[in-house]
Amino acid sequence: MAKPPPPLVQDGLLAVALGAVSFIPGVSAAGMTLGELPHHGIDALAVVLAAAQCLPLVLRRRYPATVLGVVAVAFALYDSIGYTPLAASWGLLPALYTAGTVLGRRWQIGAAVAYLPFVAVLRVRGSHETALEYVTFFVVLAACWGAGAWVRRRRAVDAEAERARIARELHDVVTHHVTAMVVQADAAQYVPGADLSVISDTGRLALKELRHLLDVLHAGPDLKIGELVERAVSTGQPVTLREEGSPELLASGAELAAYRVVQEGLTNAMKHAQGQPTKVNVRYGTSATEIEVLTDGPPVQHSGGHGLDGLKERVSVFGGTVTSGGRPAGGFRLYARIPAKGPRR
Repeated sequence: MAKPPPPLVQDGLLAVALGAVSFIPGVSAAGMTLGELPHHGIDALAVVLAAAQCLPLVLRRRYPATVLGVVAVAFALYDSIGYTPLAASWGLLPALYTAGTVLGRRWQIGAAVAYLPFVAVLRVRGSHETALEYVTFFVVLAACWGAGAWVRRRRAVDAEAERARIARELHDVVTHHVTAMVVQADAAQYVPGADLSVISDTGRLALKELRHLLDVLHAGPDLKIGELVERAVSTGQPVTLREEGSPELLASGAELAAYRVVQEGLTNAMKHAQGQPTKVNVRYGTSATEIEVLTDGPPVQHSGGHGLDGLKERVSVFGGTVTSGGRPAGGFRLYARIPAKGPRR
């Protein structure tokens, strides 16, 4: 699939197209106008104003406010003089849309207020448009700005979701490895001649995961649940792993979610059930992947917190569920079910 041209090139093509069409016989007069003033022939000033309504669009993404100002003033002057409508006048619509994608309410109000003196000039110049026609034209302009404003809000929501996603990833990586390092350091105090290299290895692994965090976010990580269990065992946590089926049955993009479920479960085990037998059961099925992390020992009081809340949100993207709580015989259970299908749309 061919790569689309850069935005600057796209905008340049739009500007040139509007300018060129404005002077093609038969379609040149397919322009946008308000006021229905007696038409004047095209002269040098008309050409300049027509160019000012379309050529600035080349820079509309870089200087949206300036471009909108230039295009709007040129449109108002062109229309107030009564020149024959040209296709260049349509440049006002993309200028409004682009402004809406980046400019806030203050600019929106200013643009709306600026419409009033334009209407007043047209009335003084002899326009016979009805109030309904002025309102209809305003609604069209406002709709273009509104479409841009909707895109701006959508981008803000997406950006907030991405920030939350990164925060969850940081929490998962840092909490798991720092917890492991604390457990290892505490144990070393009571074991003469303990090998402290495992602490430095865990620290290096944490740094490696942090360096590659953005890659992990955008392209599934090359992380194995088995390796995660091995690292937990190296801290002194007795963990057994049982896997059934193939990870290939996981929904596309769900590998990281499954990995984080096990990581969160082991982190909780090292925090709240240190030294207690821990079981990790993973079953990759054709209908769903089920993940279970079990710890033995006394009843565990767990508040949930950011880790489990983020885990539930992550798994829910794929239509899955996460449950957690104490076991009747003592210990803790974390269970996740991820359907074997694509993420929800």
